[in-house]
Amino acid sequence: MQLKIMPKKKRLSAGRVPLILFLCQMISALDVPLDSKLLEDLVQPPTITQQSPKDYIIDPRENIVIQCEAKGKPPPSFSWTRNGTHFDIDKDPLVTMKAGSGTLVINILSEGKAETYEGVYQCTARNERGAAISNNIVVRPSRSPLWTKEKLEPITLRSGQSLVLPCRPPIGLPPAIIFWMDNSFQRLPQSERVSQGLNGDLYFSNVLPEDSREDYICYARFNHTQTIQQKQPISVKVISAKSSRERPPTFLTPEGNASNKEELRGNVLSLECIAEGLPTPIIYWIKEDGTLPTNRTFYRNFQKTLQITQVSEADSGKYQCIAKNALGVIHHTISVTVKAAPYWIMAPQNLVLSPGEDGALNCRANGNPKPKISWLSNGVPIEIAPDDPSRKINGDTIMFSSVQERSSAVYQCNASNEYGYLLGNAFVNVLAEPPRILTSTNTLYQVIANRPALLDCAFFGSPLPSIEWFKGTKGSALHEDPYVFHENGTLEIPVAQKDSTGTYTCVAKNKLGMAKNEVHLEIKDPTRIIKQPEYAVVQRGSTVSFECKVKHDHTLIPTVTWLKDHGELPSDGRFTIDKDHLVVADVSDDDGGTYTCVANTTLDNVSASAVLSVVAPTPTPAPIYDVPNPPFDLELTDQLDKSVQLSWTPGDDNNSPITKFIIEYENAMHEAGLWHHQAEVPGTQTRAQLKLSPYVNYSFRVMAENSLGRSSPSEASEQYLTKAAEPDKNPMMVEGLGSEPDNLVITWQPLNGFESNGPGLQYKVSWRQKDGDDEWTSVIVANVSKYIVSGTPTFVPYLIKVQALNDVGFAPEPAVVMGHSGEDLPMVAPGNVHVTVVNSTLAEVHWDPVPLKSVRGHLQGYRIYYWTDQNSSKRNRRHIEKKILTFQGSKTHGMLPGLEPFSHYTLNVRVVNGKGEGPASPDRVFHTPEGVPSAPSSLKIVNPTLDSLTLEWDPPSHPNGILTEYTLKYQPINSTHELGPLVDLKIPANKTRWTLKNLNFSTRYKFYFYAQTSAGSGSQITEEAVTTVDEAGILPPDVGAGKAVNPRMSKLTVAAAETYANISWEYEGPEHVNFYVEYGVAGSKEEWRKEIVNGSRSFFGLKGLMPGTAYKVRVGAEGDSGFVSSEDVFETGPAMASRQVDIATQGWFIGLMCAVALLILILLIVCFIRRNKGGKYPVKEKEDAHADPEIQPMKEDDGTFGEYSDAEDHKPLKKGSRTPSDRTVKKEDSDDSLVDYGEGVNGQFNEDGSFIGQYSGKKEKEPAEGNESSEAPSPVNAMNSFV
Repeated sequence: MQLKIMPKKKRLSAGRVPLILFLCQMISALDVPLDSKLLEDLVQPPTITQQSPKDYIIDPRENIVIQCEAKGKPPPSFSWTRNGTHFDIDKDPLVTMKAGSGTLVINILSEGKAETYEGVYQCTARNERGAAISNNIVVRPSRSPLWTKEKLEPITLRSGQSLVLPCRPPIGLPPAIIFWMDNSFQRLPQSERVSQGLNGDLYFSNVLPEDSREDYICYARFNHTQTIQQKQPISVKVISAKSSRERPPTFLTPEGNASNKEELRGNVLSLECIAEGLPTPIIYWIKEDGTLPTNRTFYRNFQKTLQITQVSEADSGKYQCIAKNALGVIHHTISVTVKAAPYWIMAPQNLVLSPGEDGALNCRANGNPKPKISWLSNGVPIEIAPDDPSRKINGDTIMFSSVQERSSAVYQCNASNEYGYLLGNAFVNVLAEPPRILTSTNTLYQVIANRPALLDCAFFGSPLPSIEWFKGTKGSALHEDPYVFHENGTLEIPVAQKDSTGTYTCVAKNKLGMAKNEVHLEIKDPTRIIKQPEYAVVQRGSTVSFECKVKHDHTLIPTVTWLKDHGELPSDGRFTIDKDHLVVADVSDDDGGTYTCVANTTLDNVSASAVLSVVAPTPTPAPIYDVPNPPFDLELTDQLDKSVQLSWTPGDDNNSPITKFIIEYENAMHEAGLWHHQAEVPGTQTRAQLKLSPYVNYSFRVMAENSLGRSSPSEASEQYLTKAAEPDKNPMMVEGLGSEPDNLVITWQPLNGFESNGPGLQYKVSWRQKDGDDEWTSVIVANVSKYIVSGTPTFVPYLIKVQALNDVGFAPEPAVVMGHSGEDLPMVAPGNVHVTVVNSTLAEVHWDPVPLKSVRGHLQGYRIYYWTDQNSSKRNRRHIEKKILTFQGSKTHGMLPGLEPFSHYTLNVRVVNGKGEGPASPDRVFHTPEGVPSAPSSLKIVNPTLDSLTLEWDPPSHPNGILTEYTLKYQPINSTHELGPLVDLKIPANKTRWTLKNLNFSTRYKFYFYAQTSAGSGSQITEEAVTTVDEAGILPPDVGAGKAVNPRMSKLTVAAAETYANISWEYEGPEHVNFYVEYGVAGSKEEWRKEIVNGSRSFFGLKGLMPGTAYKVRVGAEGDSGFVSSEDVFETGPAMASRQVDIATQGWFIGLMCAVALLILILLIVCFIRRNKGGKYPVKEKEDAHADPEIQPMKEDDGTFGEYSDAEDHKPLKKGSRTPSDRTVKKEDSDDSLVDYGEGVNGQFNEDGSFIGQYSGKKEKEPAEGNESSEAPSPVNAMNSFV
């Protein structure tokens, strides 16, 4: 069944498999959008879009049409093969090919025969980029042959005998549908006694005199040609016998005690058992080693045929049909094996790559037996196809590396076994395309507030472009929170607010170029019903009004519609709609119902409903409406074994007709005082025939119901005890599970008293080994729910059945279920355990499975114990913390995540069953490689002097390896808050203290500090410090006078913004005091929140405050001299979307503009004077010579002012910023660099603690965090992000 055969390749070595799997996960195909403008100028290999079925049965009375459609750019040309050789359609005048298509039309109506064109066809679609091929299409004409002439002798037999009338239809294509009819074309009636088999024969379990007739005719219908063929009539004569001898069942089909059946996966499994006997046998079905699937099992032909749809390998096993009548029981076992034609696990997918990229085609299929995988290139077996150096074949995967345009081709994967084949076409298209944005420009999106907004940015490019979104003309790039970025380029705002309105720009980039597109978003107010219609009760003939007042966005025009009972209003002049009101005049009974007001706009809709109840004008006196009075005078008549007639007299209906009566019963013998539902009858009846169960002491009561409710119950009837009978059902939920290795515990759900059908309820428990020849062992037990069989072998399958019986007799034959005796601990440890370290935190463990017999129970999985050997010499090994991972089922490998880098580990593996764990495998030792360290635990700056600062730190809490060195970077912040040059310093790993000398006095420095191992740089920690002021001329305090210095805090000032506040104070008192700041919401009773001030600074910044909230604050000192300042109250600013500095309000800018204006004025005056004197003055040269460099403070690339933000605890650049490795801002990167510091609005303090607002001036980027890459993402990563 294989389409084309490929020689076997060498299998992948174990070491290469993880690498291949990893690459397959990283590489994915680039989809080409179905955009007509885009496809016009994109070359694309052919793709088969439509083809005829593999097994193509044609009607010989019509022209033959063999379909083959394909798409590609340029449009493909088509060719055909027939029976493996080229099919030249130009040489056959009857064969034509449709224009622009590969579909063949063979004109056999005018001349020619369908049999001439029978064969195997295959279509090839080809263009300059490759060739795609169709399946092998087997074309065969349908056939509907006649029955061969035969003389059928009349059949004569006695009443009660069995009979089989053969059909034996002629073999047609496709097979015929069989049915039996008489000469009048009436179908012959079928029953449990008479039925048609799957082979078309008509089976009689036993014949009756009325079966005599001369026109038993078998018909064969051939659907493809719409013809029906008829067999010669068969005559049957049945002779009446005075008494027919009864006999136990025997099978008419299949023969013997056992048979085999094979079916393919996905088909319908049909099993048939037809038995003869007198009386007529009844057929039951069971699965010996499991249960029948509930949703896929169907019984046909009076349960003689068992069908299971969508059959799978799990449905393999032994099925037993049981034929039973009053004289005996017989069994037939059918062993079912489910095979499978190949089916896709992962079909090959088209791959679009750019030159130089890598990729892979995967082709994974399964089947039974396992299918063979072979590859073709452009329809040619890949072994003889032109060589491609970028291509490497590895079984079911083709790897591509550094592809070029000549690598474009169409590849075919063929998976085949003896039951069929699969053919998948997938092209590799190598394109180099700059980004294109397919979404229409300036698209306007309108969204209701508080609903999601989705802004489209459909794009294409090769390599796959990266997508960024910006808001506003000079806005910053949008980041995750609160936005959601979809792989198709769509920007989602989950909860759109009014401030979300604006212009959004989508930018697509790859290495070949950039494209951008603007869309606009408007947020509208939701439509609301502020005055809803209200429930109303009116009298007939009056007028009622419903009000519905709608509030909506002023730019949207709502339409208000009224509905009655969810349909249109009646077309009646009595219903009028006036602005916000619906008025109904001259109300009638038909006007009652639910009235709904629906307000619709182009963006949303709302509705509100009210109920109108119409009542009659109130009479005098008003009638009483109530639930009925209870029935009375209950009487039991016609008392039989399983039925009784109950009659009663209704009570008063209280002016509302009785609609029904409800009958309940009480079982005084088993459930006294508990009433159950028995039956319901219409309100016009006063008697009911009730079905009863055996051995129940019945009492009945009746309730009446009208439109207002249900009456109280009647008095109970007299009691009626029905006769006992044998049970009609067996216990449910029969199970067999061992609690010990040498027993079998059989449990079931007992019958309740109502189901016992008589006194003396007991159970017959039977069991035998499934795979042995032992007879059934049975025991009768009392009314219990468990029986324990002792002395059983360990974990052996048993067949079990539990049958109910009472003093009258036995229940029907019970179903057989399978159980197992008790489990014991597994005997064998997994072998060949080996570990592959994937990375510093992940390892993969493999082991060989243990023999199933050694499991001695239900295999639940394998359990891995693993632990680290670090510090094992310092503590008792019994107290080493062991971690456990359990892998379900029969898996033979597993991943160990969350490992510690640079650590030694030990592990072992054990098999687990229901009893517990087996012995451990020998310990295996492995160690994880080094990782990057965590940030240093702390960084303190102590002993500040005029020109030096000392840094002290604690090593990283998780070094994750051997520290090689520390990196310290620092830069000054001058008085205008510009960042100075960055100094990079390497410090040995054994140091925890370092002094920086030759610093500027009274200068603030910012420090970035991180550790390194051989694996790379870790996370960094930042800090700021100030060198001391030049204290020359300042006298030291007088400490010899013997006077105690009273610490004092003064000038507590607060500068607040939206979510933070800067606190500063002046302190007089002893030196080396550690301060703290306490704060809380003003007026609340919550406890003060405390923040520790780093060092002896006299300022502190509070962060994470709520906008528009009043806070209280105070400052205190730690230690024995503890004191607290007076409280101060401040309020944070209101929440704003963003803040920007207005340059026009800055003092320096106003002064600069005034100086420029004054200089121009002076030059104009001098020019005027020189001109009046007749001289000439070169104003332009003069202005150029005296140009003030301060007049041009803007950046040369985009004219925007740089800003430095010291927010976020002095953090460096955000992750993902694309700073070049030399830390300089390149001109082409200037647009991106605006986002690096542009979000900071937080004010800060200068060295003396005064609030100075935003840093502004020339900006230099801070260094990137330790191990963050500053390089642009590779095309492979970009493609991976698209999927």
